Amino acid sequence: MEKPVIIHLNDIRKSYFMGTQALEVLKGISLDIYKNEYVALMGPSGSGKSTLMNILGCLDTASAGKYVLNGQDVSKMPDDDLAQVRNKEIGFVFQQFNLLPRLTAAENVALPLIYAGVGKKQRIEMAKDVLDKVGLGNRSHHKPNELSGGQIQRVAIARALVNSPSIILADEPTGNLDSKTSVEIMNLFEAIQAAGNTVVLVTHEEEIALHAKRVIRLRDGVVETDIMTKQSLENAPA
Repeated sequence: MEKPVIIHLNDIRKSYFMGTQALEVLKGISLDIYKNEYVALMGPSGSGKSTLMNILGCLDTASAGKYVLNGQDVSKMPDDDLAQVRNKEIGFVFQQFNLLPRLTAAENVALPLIYAGVGKKQRIEMAKDVLDKVGLGNRSHHKPNELSGGQIQRVAIARALVNSPSIILADEPTGNLDSKTSVEIMNLFEAIQAAGNTVVLVTHEEEIALHAKRVIRLRDGVVETDIMTKQSLENAPA
């Protein structure tokens, strides 16, 4: 049985205006991403991948076209509704980590739960549970300056997971990490996908993209190629 579609894009276009001049960045992107897929989004500078990531993350809206996220048409939603969808449906992992330095690991992980209206005691319990899952249960009381780069990124990943979102959207998640730590973080994403999550990874690094099961390459605002990776084909049922 085919898995349900979690992201449906139909002819997504995005233009920015500089004075009266329109700059078309996305020129008609149509694709489906299925539940529990692990997708890497690639493209050179100027390809439109950052713009597409912002639209996927409901941080921006398309100028034209349709975006259905987990059964909801978010294409024309007002900002307040989009903010609610973002908090409920999407877990973000950023290259810069974006942790608050004065908060402990558990308090940082619990932040999205504040907006979801979860009580303080339950927030911290849920945060500690997710930190356990990313291998940092013994660091829940530590602040970011007491953690290594890899540990900080694990805290950021735990924060992305704490709301049980529909998708994890990771933007260059290994960009500030050394190669050994990058491999550890990519192994963690593989475990997250194996546990049932949908992962969309934005990267410019070939070796990082190949951890995914499907690679979508953008060029000049359109999908240039959309292929399954070797490891995905090797793991496919006979």
